[in-house]
Amino acid sequence: MREVYFIKQNKEKWLGIEEVIQGKLKKNPDELSSLYINLINDLSFAQTYYPKSNTVVYLNHLSSQIYQKIYKTKRVEQNRLFYFFSTEVPLLVHQYRRYLGYAFAFFLLFTCIGLISAVYDKEFVNVILGEDYVNMTVENIKNKNAVGVYQSGSTWGSTIGIVFNNIQVGAKLYLFGLFAGVGTLFVYLSNCVMLGSFQYFFYDYGALADSAKGIWLHGTFEIFSMIIEAMCGLILGASILFPKTLSRFNSLKKGFKDSFKIFLSTVPFTICAGIIEGYVTRHALNMPLALNLLIIVGSLILIGGYYLIYPNYVAKQQNLLANDHIL
Repeated sequence: MREVYFIKQNKEKWLGIEEVIQGKLKKNPDELSSLYINLINDLSFAQTYYPKSNTVVYLNHLSSQIYQKIYKTKRVEQNRLFYFFSTEVPLLVHQYRRYLGYAFAFFLLFTCIGLISAVYDKEFVNVILGEDYVNMTVENIKNKNAVGVYQSGSTWGSTIGIVFNNIQVGAKLYLFGLFAGVGTLFVYLSNCVMLGSFQYFFYDYGALADSAKGIWLHGTFEIFSMIIEAMCGLILGASILFPKTLSRFNSLKKGFKDSFKIFLSTVPFTICAGIIEGYVTRHALNMPLALNLLIIVGSLILIGGYYLIYPNYVAKQQNLLANDHIL
């Protein structure tokens, strides 16, 4: 069967499934299961005869959405917050994983721009970080206290201020995605350039190792969360630019709903980063190296595992459940 005829033959059914997913049509669990099995058959057929076509991508997306609709009632039986972090967010991260790849790629590009700019223009760091901050940090480095800036202020006051500032930056990275993703990239560029020039600044003064002991205690959660927030902004922008089979408004609604859930998942990590920066980073240079590495590596394993490894595991488990359901 030619692909055009296959699409024409099933188009009305697929559009009906879209309306069910969007909540415009109500179906009981048995009807949903029937739609799902039917859709899986169409997907299997398309994968066999049109393996590289957009039809396969479209049907795969539809089947994952209708599957979540079928098992929505199971969410009530579980703790809602537990389900959100253990299943819902990982599935969304897996679904939009290519945007996570884009966010990492832009992170490396923009950070390298900041680093290279600092290497070839000695005044660049002063412009980006401010002369007062640079002069203060140079003085701290001379006094063999590279992380001295983190020792000012009270612990609880610093923590509250840091958390609110980081959440504000994250919200900008996300919500500026409404400007077709360009706003997100602009905010991302400024933060990554600052990071790249900041790290080179310490290297230039021979204090990179000491600074890393302090900065990456909280920076592991903070920077990784920033990457995820940029991912959310890119998802939001893409939902406007590339609505696919949905209307632009419905695509935006879906993109906002999905990306907002992923964005919310970064808040606990942002809060943890603020607490570490306010209470722990100030003691970095007096801390045993083993403890320092334990916190940094442990933080990286936790947040990296959650966003990079765990989503694949959850997706595989859900696929196994779906196959059992069909059988």
